[in-house]
Amino acid sequence: MDLFSCSWAALRTAVAELPDKDFAQPSGCTGWLVRDLVCHLIIDAQDVLITLVTPAETEPTRDAVTYWDVAETPPTGDDPLDALIVRLAAAYEEPELLKFHLDDVGSAAGRAAEQADPSQWVSTRGEVLTAGDYLSAYVLEWTLHHLDLVTHLPDVAGPPAEGLARSRQMVEEIARAGFPTSFSDKDALLIGTGRRAPTDAEKSELGQLAAKLPLVLG
Repeated sequence: MDLFSCSWAALRTAVAELPDKDFAQPSGCTGWLVRDLVCHLIIDAQDVLITLVTPAETEPTRDAVTYWDVAETPPTGDDPLDALIVRLAAAYEEPELLKFHLDDVGSAAGRAAEQADPSQWVSTRGEVLTAGDYLSAYVLEWTLHHLDLVTHLPDVAGPPAEGLARSRQMVEEIARAGFPTSFSDKDALLIGTGRRAPTDAEKSELGQLAAKLPLVLG
């Protein structure tokens, strides 16, 4: 629960401190500018709010790791939902409006997470998780999108070390294999999820794991 709050607060702070010009920069998400990514974060925050007030009466079907589905192909940016995000982001017109909405909804999502009972069963995407597992899954969401945010913004602070370490652990559990110890948590996440291609030397270190990558998480 604390790691969710830490990761989410760091990401929201990074967005709040961006100058307007950075919203027109590309992000690490295929086909999305930074403004599109921020719009997606607003939708994410709404999903957190909705899920935490959607109780379930049946036992959990997934946990923080199995919450994630692995797709066969990387996103192209042409998915109808991805395209909708781009149109929604453009409708804001001014970066300040995006910042305000993310702060407004994002703060509410943060408070809801702090007040949630981690043992409560909640429903989302047709599955049931404990609130604690659901929020733990979102540590990976926040961390990856924080990396997406700073892809072309080297002066912006990246995600917290604790979030990077936990996210690496989750990706390794999803892959059912560990990354080489020589890989930083950041590089393990970027390579593991297809955000950058491994160098020849890194591919050699990955060994058999290279054949499983990238893990396209959704």
